[in-house]
Amino acid sequence: MAWLQLTLEAPREAVEQVEDALLEAGAVSVTLADAHDVPVLEPLPGETPLWPDARITGLFEADTDPDAVRALLATRLSTSLLTSLRDEIVADQDWERAWMDSFQPMRFGERLWIVPSWHEPPEPEHVNLLLDPGLAFGTGNHATTALCLSWLDGEPLAGKTVLDFGCGSGILAIAALKLGAREAWAVDIDPQAVTATADNAQRNGIDPGRLHIGLPSLLPPELRADVVIANILANPLIELAGQLALHVAPGGRIALSGILIEQADAVRQAYLDQGIDMAPPVVRDDWVRLEGQRPA
Repeated sequence: MAWLQLTLEAPREAVEQVEDALLEAGAVSVTLADAHDVPVLEPLPGETPLWPDARITGLFEADTDPDAVRALLATRLSTSLLTSLRDEIVADQDWERAWMDSFQPMRFGERLWIVPSWHEPPEPEHVNLLLDPGLAFGTGNHATTALCLSWLDGEPLAGKTVLDFGCGSGILAIAALKLGAREAWAVDIDPQAVTATADNAQRNGIDPGRLHIGLPSLLPPELRADVVIANILANPLIELAGQLALHVAPGGRIALSGILIEQADAVRQAYLDQGIDMAPPVVRDDWVRLEGQRPA
């Protein structure tokens, strides 16, 4: 079965109007995508952020008259919105299979693989973390997560305590444990992330006694971790500098990501002010990883 697909772009404030118009015209589904490669990272609980400009696609049955749809949309939307309107016939496909095929095993550093559950590990003798895409942020696809995973793979973690602040899917804490850490703390302000982390830990056979999962209030004030890692956003990293630096043990290491290049200096200075020796930033695409160490 084929489908008629109509696509147009709209600013954030007009998205709901366009959605309603497409549904009124008979669309069986409406989807949103980023129109101009502007990242939207992990939202706070209850937030549903949108891009400044969205690409909105309506899917119609193949026998729908595109001219009739255009005529109806012309009565509901401004001329400026309609200038980007395009239509095409798209072939039916196994959407689930297409989605699964878009997620392949990924290697980070020398030892670490992130493997979707429907794939066999490419190198079974290496460290393989089973992780499927889900609602909680963090699958390894984004540059910030990749920067953190590569860093963990290069750290000597054997016997160490790791704190993953803003754990999302739990990918960093679980990777640290599989790379040899003795125990890990994984905390997040989003209860959904806490649930996802627990599920992923169980899927990977992590001993529950080695992984402490919960909201940030779970952290003991006296906790001093050998490794602290936080892949969140620049402003929270600055606001949390005192708290995160406090949890770094003497001689301990810290890695921070979720930072755009132009934000790196401000984040770096916030941790220098907390007595952390900070190295120059490591850049991937437009994103930065900062790493540092508390003097012994």
